[in-house]
Amino acid sequence: MTPERLMPILLLLGSNIFMTFAWYGHLKYKTTPLFWAILASWGIAFFEYCLQVPANRWGSAVYSAPQLKGMQEVITLLVFAVFSAGYLGQPLKWNHWAGFALIAVAAWLIFMET
Repeated sequence: MTPERLMPILLLLGSNIFMTFAWYGHLKYKTTPLFWAILASWGIAFFEYCLQVPANRWGSAVYSAPQLKGMQEVITLLVFAVFSAGYLGQPLKWNHWAGFALIAVAAWLIFMET
């Protein structure tokens, strides 16, 4: 895999780690006022965008927009699975994995040559 193809994947991985914390990290702190949870999530999301925008900009030189989106969805699900079990203490069940697998199949179809 060339650096041009690998860099967008790594950037999307990093951006998804930030975004998962922005979207779901506050669930461990349910007593924190909602306003502060929103403000913290926006602050975290800034760093997500600092990685996501270049990932898509540079990635568009070697991947199509649908391929980038499909790749992002699979990365999001993998990051979320680790986050859910490791950070929130909510491991995924068989039906969650089955649903995620169907999304992965959809992403695979996006990369098929027609």
